[in-house]
Parts: sequence; structure tokens; C-alpha cells
Amino acid sequence: MQKDGKEKSVSPFRIFLGWIFLGVFVASIFLCAGRWDWIAGWNFIGVVTCGQVLNVLYLRKKNPEVLRGRSRIGKGTKPWDKVWLFLFMVFYMAIIYVAAFDFGRSGIFGMPLGCFWAGMGFYVVFLVLMTWAMAENPHFEKTVRIQHDRNHRVIDTGPYRFVRHPGYVCVILGYFFSAPLMLGSWRAFVPAGLSALWMVVRTALEDQTLRRELDGYEEYAQRVKYRLLPCIW
Repeated sequence: MQKDGKEKSVSPFRIFLGWIFLGVFVASIFLCAGRWDWIAGWNFIGVVTCGQVLNVLYLRKKNPEVLRGRSRIGKGTKPWDKVWLFLFMVFYMAIIYVAAFDFGRSGIFGMPLGCFWAGMGFYVVFLVLMTWAMAENPHFEKTVRIQHDRNHRVIDTGPYRFVRHPGYVCVILGYFFSAPLMLGSWRAFVPAGLSALWMVVRTALEDQTLRRELDGYEEYAQRVKYRLLPCIW
């Protein structure tokens, strides 16, 4: 938060660049498939787009601060996390590209149709949980840093009462493993698994950072013992 109490808004130019990137990304998916009649691909894009729009609309009312924080890479972001974020994008996009290539080769939905609905169900459930976590935590940024400029403090309400990193659980189950199901590709589970392992690595690194540098986090970790899954880890 700025000293004068005002928050910077996202510039129109950055919004424009975001839409350009999205358009190029969508086009590249179908170029990878080699055809435009990939119904599962269009359905996936539609479901995810609607989900993200609803997420943003809710957070604009409930916790707009978190949207502002996530619109940029904040000062003090750990150097290792910038590398992690780049590779994360590579792994996640690989899930979609592998599924597109899979469809381009076969021209069919490679799973029983019920898998699409199962994947969409996973996505919706964990999107709701993710939105809950973001609404509770104004420090839910996209990079790892101690947010001295935003009065960083421990959040122990909402889903944070049960696990220390609920957002990561939602990403792993609601994004990584729902995408292959919605896209109908068994092969896409390979990059999905790599993405999940990469997310677990970040969970451990972030947890260590918070234990060392964030006041009160060590005590919180003693109360809430599990990082991702209650009674497991």
C-alpha cells in the first residue's frame, strides 16, 4: 500500500498486453492441435475463462487488495521464485499443448465423456476454495516475498485454519489434474504430475521463508501442522 493510502490501479496498457498474450496463447493451442474443431479445447477455455471472471468479480467486492497485489511482481520477491514462476508457466502450458497435440494426432476425445464432467466438477469445487482463500488473505500474491510494504501478517482464518497453503492444494487438484480430464488426454497427466511436483517444491521453499522471516508464522505453524493436506503433510 502506498504511503498516501492510495493504491495503484492496473494500467490500460498492461491490460491490453494481457489480452494480446491470451489471444496468442489460445491461437497457439489450436495451431498445436492443427485444427480448430477441438470441442474439448473450446469447452476448457470457456470453463476456465468463466471461472476466472467470476473469481475476479467476487474479489473486487470482497478483497480488491489481493487483485492489486497479484497484478505485479512485488519488491523483494525471492530470486529463486522468479525462476520457479517461469518454469511453472512452462509446465502448466505443457499440459494444454500435450492435450492439443494428442487430439491433433487422433482427432478424438481420448477419455470417456464423463471424465470431462468430472474434471469440470474438480475445477469448480477447487475454484470456490481458491476464491475463499484469496478472499481471506490480502497477501495472496503470485510470488514469494515478505510484504513489508503491505503490513504482511499471518492469516489464520478461513481455510488457513486447516492447512497453511490452501491455495496450492486448489491449484494442484483444481487446475493441474482437472485440465487433462476436461481436455480428454491421458498423456497430459505427465506434465500435470510434473507441475504438481514443482508446486510441492515451492510449498516447501515458501514455508521455510515464512518461518524464517515472517513474525508469528513459526507459532502459526505449530498450531496448524499441515502444509497442504490435513493429517497427511
